[in-house]
Amino acid sequence: MKLNRRQFLESAGIATAALAAWKIPKGVLASPAPAASKVATDLPGSLGAKEVPSVCEMCFWRCPIIGKVKNGRIVKIEGNPKSPTNGHRVCARGNSGIQLIYDPDRLKYPMKRVGARGEGKWARISWKEALDEIAYNMEKTRKKYGPSSLALFDHGASAEFYRQIFKGMGTENYTNEPAFFQCMGAVSLAYVMTYGYKIAERVDMSHSKVMLFFGTHLGENAHLAQVREYVTGLQNGAKLIVVDPRFSAPANKADIWLPIRPGTDTALLLAWINYVIQNDLYDKEFVQMHCKGFNELKEGVKGYSMEWAARICDLKLHDIKKAIDMLAASRPHVAIHSGRHSAWYGRGDVQRHRCLAILTALFGAVAVPGGIYFPTSVDLGESDCVECEAPEDVEEPETSLKDNYPFASYFGSPTAEIIRATRTGKPYPIKLWGIAGVNIIHTISNPYETMDALRKLDFVFSIEILPTESATWADIVLPEANYLERYDKVYVNHDLTPYVTVRQPVVKPLFEAKSPFWIAREMAKRLKLDCFHCKSEEEYLDEELEDIDLSLAKLNKEGGLVRLKGHPYRDPNKPIKFSTDSGKIELFSGSFDDEDMDPIPKFEPILAPPKGYARLVYGRVPTHTFSRTMNNLWLHNECPEPMLWLNKEVAEKMGIKYGDRVVIVNQDGYRSANLVKVKVTPGIRPDTVYLPHGFGSRSPLLTKAYKQGVSDQFLITRYILDPFFGGSSHRTDFVKLIKDGKTLDIPELRPVPPEIPRFEIKKV
Repeated sequence: MKLNRRQFLESAGIATAALAAWKIPKGVLASPAPAASKVATDLPGSLGAKEVPSVCEMCFWRCPIIGKVKNGRIVKIEGNPKSPTNGHRVCARGNSGIQLIYDPDRLKYPMKRVGARGEGKWARISWKEALDEIAYNMEKTRKKYGPSSLALFDHGASAEFYRQIFKGMGTENYTNEPAFFQCMGAVSLAYVMTYGYKIAERVDMSHSKVMLFFGTHLGENAHLAQVREYVTGLQNGAKLIVVDPRFSAPANKADIWLPIRPGTDTALLLAWINYVIQNDLYDKEFVQMHCKGFNELKEGVKGYSMEWAARICDLKLHDIKKAIDMLAASRPHVAIHSGRHSAWYGRGDVQRHRCLAILTALFGAVAVPGGIYFPTSVDLGESDCVECEAPEDVEEPETSLKDNYPFASYFGSPTAEIIRATRTGKPYPIKLWGIAGVNIIHTISNPYETMDALRKLDFVFSIEILPTESATWADIVLPEANYLERYDKVYVNHDLTPYVTVRQPVVKPLFEAKSPFWIAREMAKRLKLDCFHCKSEEEYLDEELEDIDLSLAKLNKEGGLVRLKGHPYRDPNKPIKFSTDSGKIELFSGSFDDEDMDPIPKFEPILAPPKGYARLVYGRVPTHTFSRTMNNLWLHNECPEPMLWLNKEVAEKMGIKYGDRVVIVNQDGYRSANLVKVKVTPGIRPDTVYLPHGFGSRSPLLTKAYKQGVSDQFLITRYILDPFFGGSSHRTDFVKLIKDGKTLDIPELRPVPPEIPRFEIKKV
């Protein structure tokens, strides 16, 4: 590949010379952006409060916000009216940031473990003692076992500061956010290999004529800007097709709902691609001008018929034909949503998203209103303030944790391989972990393996805001400043109307919490690393803003946000050079072919549930962000526990009624720690059960979240690693239900086709 890591991450990757000439199609209205006025000093309801612009992090969509402060205390959070994505709006989670900062359970001081790992028993120590001990153990471990014995699990806006420390120590075992390996890796890789840039859900839904969602739960996963685009599209008359085994919030608004058999999504997509090609429903002019590998694609998919797909996917032939004809009739103004969370089945996840990317290209729905669009390139300054260079004398390990995954290198080492090496000592020992901003026990598949690895470590430190499960396993815990109390890096939003903004403190940090920049700089000093040269965070931010003629002071004079001119659409009369090896959209992936991987997607059957079991799938509720918000007073009040979705016909045969409480047990014998209430509904397939994610905290220090509800994560003990980059599957576990002490088989109401093998439970 020609892409370097920065290009991959920033993923602009598109020449802008041929953009911005396409007109909005007739009958599709443009949604007006909010007026670009300065932030008001006395908005209604402000009551004289001081207003500070910043960026939310109650989830990871980073909506621009205004924090309102009276007497040094935040009293209200609103959206920044200058923002083209959320305007003055914030969601329930954004509003509840006040409760995060004033949560009585938050970590207040540096702490040292005095009990067993996992108990959460600590003694208060000073910052000097805590940082000295972390630095001592990092250096001691590196000298004894080598740099690769150090590993970092990190997530969130400030993660890069901590990652620099581990890079400077010479290890490659940092995860660049476990989210890549547990969430978005497959979709990112698929679109980069097809288009040369990471789509990152840049889909112009507000101008679309037809939208297609594969398991995309907008409205439940409350990405405010995307929900606004999606709802605007529906208001403007767009049709909606939803492919999902569950009657999700988007399915409730769909013109066509396809309740697909889990694990067969790629079969449907390949049949659709073949149908589009065989019936000349594709955009011939666009494909000829911009695509490479069409003949190979045509040959590769010719065996996938619609009749075959209907049987494999357990869908009606009439419905799947109607759906693809609806899309074809509205090309190119169709929004085939890339999705985000893609760690479903391990094998096949990348190719499933390759199919979505290919179908988009066949319809010419690229850089047009209503299709996917290009991120506008914004070149920030190259500040070397925080950059830590790996020591020149570092010896590379003979075996890398990435050796078996040819496309893992951009995002560090696979999380599952770090855990495996820690548990086994192979191919080399890992003896020290840093954990920053991520609750790995509630994030990574098979938390029992994660806890086993934690027991084997010589040293663990955690940097957190709340005492999560992961924090309770640490030897040293550092209290990090809340997002409302700190600076972070400059944010460039590449949406239809791009903008620049920055997170900055709305109030001073409470107790002894410190900013990530300060913590990382103090660690760098103790480890004698050549980085973090800036005197302050403000200096670092000014260096990043300098090349676009901005500074922190200028940005704040403009209300904390500056809009930029966007170039999302192409000129239909000019070719575009994509950042792929060929300069075209690669329907046939040469990069995959070079690694002896399928250059054209194929259908690989995913194991069906064993007799008596159903597949466990999961998702989100709009008032929570994973396990991060479960201890938030306001959000906990809105949704204190989840419900298990069970098909109505199945429930009747099992003797289960709406509201009954059951225990869930998976194929390995692991049981839910608590009883869960059952939601009996026709809105889910009979071979599938659904449980919202993030509940069932096992940290006794989270007084509102502790033992509230059932954790799906502690039932995900079987996983398959993606062969492309090492991501972990999360939908390859199967469950039964226990009611009143009796284990109940789940009746099979949908026969499994012979082409799909079953999972076999090994008898001990």
